[in-house]
Amino acid sequence: MMRRFILFFLLFLGVLKAEIIVGAKNSAEYLPLLKSKKVALVVNHSSLIDGEHLVDRLLQEKINVVKIFAPEHGFRGNADAGEHVKNAKDRTTGLPIVSLYGKHKKPTKADLKGVDILLFDIQDVGVRFYTYLSTLHYIMESGAENGIPVIVLDRPNPNGARIDGEILNFNYKSFVGLHPVPILYGMTIGEYALMINGEGWLKGDLKADLTVVHLGNYAHHMSYYLPVKPSPNLPNELSIFLYPSLALFEGTTFSAGRGTDKQFQIYGDPSYKKKGAFSFKPISKAGAKYPKHQNKVCFGMDLRSTYIDSYAGINLNYLLDAYKNYPNKKKFFLKNRFFDKLAGSNQLRQQIEAGFNAQQIKKSWENNLNQFKEIRKNYLLYP
Repeated sequence: MMRRFILFFLLFLGVLKAEIIVGAKNSAEYLPLLKSKKVALVVNHSSLIDGEHLVDRLLQEKINVVKIFAPEHGFRGNADAGEHVKNAKDRTTGLPIVSLYGKHKKPTKADLKGVDILLFDIQDVGVRFYTYLSTLHYIMESGAENGIPVIVLDRPNPNGARIDGEILNFNYKSFVGLHPVPILYGMTIGEYALMINGEGWLKGDLKADLTVVHLGNYAHHMSYYLPVKPSPNLPNELSIFLYPSLALFEGTTFSAGRGTDKQFQIYGDPSYKKKGAFSFKPISKAGAKYPKHQNKVCFGMDLRSTYIDSYAGINLNYLLDAYKNYPNKKKFFLKNRFFDKLAGSNQLRQQIEAGFNAQQIKKSWENNLNQFKEIRKNYLLYP
């Protein structure tokens, strides 16, 4: 224990620059738990060990993998956001793939028939409305209901040093936000799983039989650059850093760049009014078959050359700028109130409509954020 503490302390000071070891690579910790078991994997294209997919590695180790559960974007990670994904069979391994973003988002009792253990390994980006968190929740809940243990192979959070945003109000929970956490919560997927269990967020206060396989050489302040893009519309590090701020545009008339090669690095709308505005035209393409304002010229802002502090919180100025420079304020927010689900309540929308500035809005988050930070401490595995 002392040796581990010293290692973490040195890493925190920057004395050591050891490679971060993902949970999937710590096979000595979880392979013994899988021996002689019928294993179902919850994985996608990001479930890699040194470039090799976890499915292939486990089959090489003679683990009896019987099924794959796939989240939003599918097993290969190439489906559109929000696109229903059908059940299928993996061409390479012949394994059945059960979609958790099609007819149902939670494994049924029938789906779990013949399964002894569930193994979850998906790269998260540390943002509340990124739907892999909801998939994790339903995997844990279904495992608890059916007496099936869950193993989570931990992965770093590329936004691990950032905690910011409104805490979700349970009245606004949906698949893009099931838990009372801020938009940026500063935890790894393994730590988050512990919090789901510990805070009693599963239905009926159920507790999953949960094992988290730890990361090696990791601390929350460390930069981590993903080896593959986690989903079709987060193509690079800049988009991942800007995503917590720009994804709020998904609930407005504005485009955040879907249908371009600058996803979540630009924003705009055909009616944006600002001298010298940047322009772009969303088109149908892989990962965005029907983008907002398809084939229309949008005017707005290009943030690719803007300095982005990867440790800073949410930048509300983009949203406030768009609202200010949009002529028809009554049509800025979509009628389906998707914005409120993303924000976590109707408060942010009402503050923007009332003319609050960024500082006033962030001030209103402070008390709840401080309470969340105290809860968060109970589940941290890393400094």
